[in-house]
Amino acid sequence: MAQSQYNFKNPAVKRLMREAQELKDATEQYSAQPLDDNLFEWHFTFRGPSDSDFDGGMYHGRIILPPEYPMKPPSIMLLTPNGRFELHKKICLSISGYHPESWQPSWSIRTAILAIIGFMPTKGEGAIGALDYSPQERKNLAKKSSTWSCQCCGSIKQLLKEPGQDSHQKTESEIRDEELAKQINFSKPKTQTKSESEKGPSTSTTEEDSSSTPPNTDGLRQRQTSPPEISSIPPPTTPQQPAPQTQIQQPPPQQNAQRHQEDSTPFMLIIVLSVVLAVLLLRRLDRVYDLRGNLF
Repeated sequence: MAQSQYNFKNPAVKRLMREAQELKDATEQYSAQPLDDNLFEWHFTFRGPSDSDFDGGMYHGRIILPPEYPMKPPSIMLLTPNGRFELHKKICLSISGYHPESWQPSWSIRTAILAIIGFMPTKGEGAIGALDYSPQERKNLAKKSSTWSCQCCGSIKQLLKEPGQDSHQKTESEIRDEELAKQINFSKPKTQTKSESEKGPSTSTTEEDSSSTPPNTDGLRQRQTSPPEISSIPPPTTPQQPAPQTQIQQPPPQQNAQRHQEDSTPFMLIIVLSVVLAVLLLRRLDRVYDLRGNLF
């Protein structure tokens, strides 16, 4: 590793150099080291947990650490076909960059690796980057995993000690990390929204986009992590009913007769008065003629 390119007063560099020194010797269960040209990218290898579908398997992964490490969490992805996590895709765990709110600076790279080992037998339950292969498929992949080779690290089989060869006494840092890993909650993390999953966690500039990694060529089926979008169909509209026509209410026949009677009353009075006047006038004329006859 070209150490001259780093500022050793930087807290992240100091922390990573210390962890690299603590993890320089591989164990039967795991190993991890930074790349020769990048202190902020690590590759790790671990054995599958015993008494599980991954028993006997050997799995290799990649860790991208942010410049703010250990104040911010790393991003973790697996590279070996395993049936539990998608390949070359960031894993959504409480110890990864998907959930910075649950990350603790006291955790380390070794804590994260031990947590992944403990997390392997749990159910995916639709979490980001999770797979739910059948037990038989996982066992078949576990048998094939020891022959897998990394482009940077070579054959992963040589990266771990053989069972029974690790006789060293555990250091205080190893015991501490094991205790911290046991305390990590393996419950399903809070589901992210679509916009959050598309945006992804904040990572350092040294991180490569997961889409630029080579696709899985092992002929393994990948689980679709998000359901297909269903276009919203508007509800059928109810045809508008034509506005009812305003009908003119006709008065009943009795009201019409009464109204007609009321309208004709003045006219009848005029006729009656005219007749009376005519009779009186005729009588008056008769008297006049009678008087004339008497005079002559």
